[in-house]
Amino acid sequence: MTRLALIPLLPLAGFLVNGLVGSRLPRWVVALVACGLPAASFALTAGLFRELAAGGTPVTETLFTWAALADFRVDAALCFDQVAAVMCLVVTGVGSLIHLYSVGYMAHDKSFARYFAYLTLFLFFMLLLVLGKNLLMTFAGWEGVGIASYLLIGFWFEDGEKNAAAMKAFIVNRVGDTGFILAAFLIWFFAGTLDFRGINAFFAVAQPSAAVMNTIALLLLLGACGKSAQIPLHVWLPDAMAGPTPVSALIHAATMVTAGVYLLSRLNGVFLHAPAAMTVVVWGGALTAFLGATMGLVQFNLKKVLAYSTMSQIGFMFMACGLGAFQVAFFHLFTHAFFKACLFLGAGAVIHALHGEEDMRRMGGLAKGMPFTFLTFLFASLALCGVPPFAGFFSKDEILWSAWSAAGGSPALWLVGSVTSGMTAFYMFRAIFLTFFGPCNAPEKAREGIHEPPPSMAVVLGILAFCSLAAGFIGLPGFWRKALGFPAPFYDFLAPVLGHPPEAGGAVHQAELPLMAIAVLAAALGIFLAWFCYSRRPHWAGKLRERAGVAHGVVSRGYFFDAVYRRVVVRPADWLSEAVLARRVETALDAGTLAKPVDGVNAAARLFSRLQTGSVQGYLFYVLLGLALILCWGVTHV
Repeated sequence: MTRLALIPLLPLAGFLVNGLVGSRLPRWVVALVACGLPAASFALTAGLFRELAAGGTPVTETLFTWAALADFRVDAALCFDQVAAVMCLVVTGVGSLIHLYSVGYMAHDKSFARYFAYLTLFLFFMLLLVLGKNLLMTFAGWEGVGIASYLLIGFWFEDGEKNAAAMKAFIVNRVGDTGFILAAFLIWFFAGTLDFRGINAFFAVAQPSAAVMNTIALLLLLGACGKSAQIPLHVWLPDAMAGPTPVSALIHAATMVTAGVYLLSRLNGVFLHAPAAMTVVVWGGALTAFLGATMGLVQFNLKKVLAYSTMSQIGFMFMACGLGAFQVAFFHLFTHAFFKACLFLGAGAVIHALHGEEDMRRMGGLAKGMPFTFLTFLFASLALCGVPPFAGFFSKDEILWSAWSAAGGSPALWLVGSVTSGMTAFYMFRAIFLTFFGPCNAPEKAREGIHEPPPSMAVVLGILAFCSLAAGFIGLPGFWRKALGFPAPFYDFLAPVLGHPPEAGGAVHQAELPLMAIAVLAAALGIFLAWFCYSRRPHWAGKLRERAGVAHGVVSRGYFFDAVYRRVVVRPADWLSEAVLARRVETALDAGTLAKPVDGVNAAARLFSRLQTGSVQGYLFYVLLGLALILCWGVTHV
């Protein structure tokens, strides 16, 4: 077995060990298996990455033939190219850190082994998704992460609310998956292959009509919107915060929610030849980024603030994809994994210290009792806000620059992105001032137990905070690359698969530095307003909510997406299933397919039971009668 196959199989082995016998093993053994095998997978990934970065060729491996019918053949095959390498580093690296963090966070949970079994199962399916050489393998991982996320979100299944959140995430994702399946059928019909390289190569030289290309791209976009929580399929993401906080960090920071960005980038050959669909991608991403930021402004649940932030940042990535800057989208995916995981795990440390409290109004003053956690949370927040020299500045600035300078960009698109960036800074520092500054509003019992997280959690926070600061330097913006002569190793590495970021020239290029300064000023203004409203003049926040009136109510209720779906989809579906299908269709089908055969069997049983009289003479008569019938049949057919 090669190193490539071992990358996903090692987490699968962890799932089997902890899932089958973990409840009978000591906790330290469960933790060793759960942390050691993903770490080994990361080490294998790093080794293959070094070889690829040194000029090696992509590694492929065919495990077995999945299906072979006439001209339809699909192999269970893996491919480790530049795009898969970046995704695998993120999934295994951040995933291993979250496993280590979970050892401390879940130390007292009664289902310790089951939790780690689900976590490693999720890692296996996510690696299968990104390493799949064709659409069928990717779809197997795509569905697998849906199942694993359902198990993790509903981990505390005794709570009905958490079960409902898990079911909601599962069902909404199935809506998106329908688009994925239909797109795969159309791709096969026109291209005759499900292999990613073959698909991109075919559509590069032999595109069908524009209507067909846009239909395929929009169906793929529907699947991507489901996984990546983009409007209108974003409604599952805030409720998914019901799971343990490390689960939120794994699913909603580095892995599952970025699957949509991965799919768009992997099939860039399709999208680049579907201009109408690209317009939908870019403006859909911009709208998601903007609305996600506005919803983050009014939340008081710390994890939900981060959830809406994730939705907004994935919107930025979709914007970049819609502009054809797939490399830039991938760079923001890479940096986002570090600072958003750090934020979720920092929130987990706060919640852990306050015995499960998530409402920021019942926090405050925690910077004194948790200075290390505060510092890591601050670093990650500065990266998210796009403050230099933190990682988010480099990746987000490239997206905003693409929004201005790319062929599909415009000043209006750049303005939406810049305003969203300013709102991001406001709601993140609003969370910081409510959580870490001001008077402590925590319950009396919680105040006595405020403490820094244990070493297994603190080490992870420190590593992620450092990466939130340093990760951006591997992809400097175009202005700095030209002015300082620095390379951009991240973009150079991805170039064989995704090409280089489009470079602007002339007068357009001269606008990059002023636009960069405006973006930084927008972030600074957001931070200043948050300080003024929640630290300097905290009573102003309540007055602003009152003056906002109806607008605040609309935003705080998530623009009524859930209410509309409940009225338009859920209630009619309930009525159709109960009043029509259950009472009329299903009852008639039961009578025809189940009741009638049962009645027939009962009648036959009663008939034959009457023949069982206990009389030997009667039995001999039946034997002779049977022999006579057999002889008659034989004579007539000779």
